[in-house]
Amino acid sequence: MLSDVGHVVVVDDDPSLRQMVIRYLEDHSLPTKSASNRTELNRHFAGAVPSLIILDLRLGQDDGLDLLREIRSHSDVPVIITTGHRPDEIDRIVGLELGADDYILKPFSLRELLARVRAVLRRQEMGRVARAHDPERGGYRFDGWQLERRGRRLLDPNATPVSLSKGEYTMLLAFLEAPQRPLSREHLLQATRIHEDIFDRSIDVQVLRLRRKLEIDPSAPRVIQTERGVGYIFALPVEPF
Repeated sequence: MLSDVGHVVVVDDDPSLRQMVIRYLEDHSLPTKSASNRTELNRHFAGAVPSLIILDLRLGQDDGLDLLREIRSHSDVPVIITTGHRPDEIDRIVGLELGADDYILKPFSLRELLARVRAVLRRQEMGRVARAHDPERGGYRFDGWQLERRGRRLLDPNATPVSLSKGEYTMLLAFLEAPQRPLSREHLLQATRIHEDIFDRSIDVQVLRLRRKLEIDPSAPRVIQTERGVGYIFALPVEPF
């Protein structure tokens, strides 16, 4: 299932650890590249997007959690975070809340790291196959609401249908596919397939329309919140079905 996997990027400021991980993963048929900081990682996104990132949360001058936020603002590439010993438990929890797919503690076994990489890539591939087989299957539940992909139907907590325009539906779907992650306007533009000749402000208009339908008080939103300097975040937990 993983024969067509792209490359993995190891982001760590310890050159000996990077080389050790790269050598081990490549010995097990996983093409792997390295980055020691934000600048080097961004160069990887300028070319072929990685299939998975192994991200150390302690990167010297770069904060790993900030880097994870930045990745999640424009990409859903799987991320496995690596952290130090027990005192870093809060960082691990925050990292998972920001959208990391898994974590592993240092010092780690290379064999365990490989198993976790393969497991994350396998889940990613299974989801891709399921979506390709039936992209309209299932849906999402949040705070009593339900969005059904088949029929593109939104039901409020009283099971009353709420009408959505095509643009509102695709934007809500983009939020529900990446809940509790800050999403940039650029990400939302791409996710809703709005072309470049539409200004970023159209995203703000769509968000305003969605807030009017989802929020008790659109002027004090608790569902779709503004993330200053980034874009927007769907703040509620979401359950796929």
